[in-house]
Amino acid sequence: MAFQFQQPLVIQTYRATRPKTTLYIPVVSGAANPATERTINTEIRRVVQQLASEQGSLEHPSSEMDGFFEVKTNEKGVLSLSIFNYAYTGGAHGMTLQSSLTFNTDTGKSYKLSELFKPGSDYVKRISSLVAAQITSRGIETFEPFKSIRPDQDFYIADRALVIYFQLYELAAYVYGFLYFPISVFDLQDIINEDGPLGPMAVNN
Repeated sequence: MAFQFQQPLVIQTYRATRPKTTLYIPVVSGAANPATERTINTEIRRVVQQLASEQGSLEHPSSEMDGFFEVKTNEKGVLSLSIFNYAYTGGAHGMTLQSSLTFNTDTGKSYKLSELFKPGSDYVKRISSLVAAQITSRGIETFEPFKSIRPDQDFYIADRALVIYFQLYELAAYVYGFLYFPISVFDLQDIINEDGPLGPMAVNN
């Protein structure tokens, strides 16, 4: 199959401010059709608003909220990014939430973890064993003995890897921060859905 170059999307930053709050929001353009851009931007805004609402009230005199993002992949027809929201609402320290989105840049479709793999493949078991091995090798002290990821575990795609991650306090103490577990696409190649976003990452070009 001949290699076909796909233009990355253009990503600009929109700054939204209100009292005690500053949010830096990604806005995409440069897609093949305007409907795709609208779909992607609408989903991004939905997640930004969802994270802000999950943080709760900013009534504390010292409270503040900051939102930002990181682009993880913008190539081969795939856009994968993480959206963060930090808020201090009183207490010992602030709280940061993270949510990631992975899109097909031709259609605007966003993917759940299960959709990255062939139907019927036991991706949960495969990924869980790889995560468990990293927990052991990295000496991470988890709250409970690690058994399995969730079927809808948080993830993004970066550098030919599927990165599985856990929210603050989800797996281990706050001091660990977000726990990231990069898994090479080549360790998952036999169960990858080739029509999904991991498919292009497993092609050597």
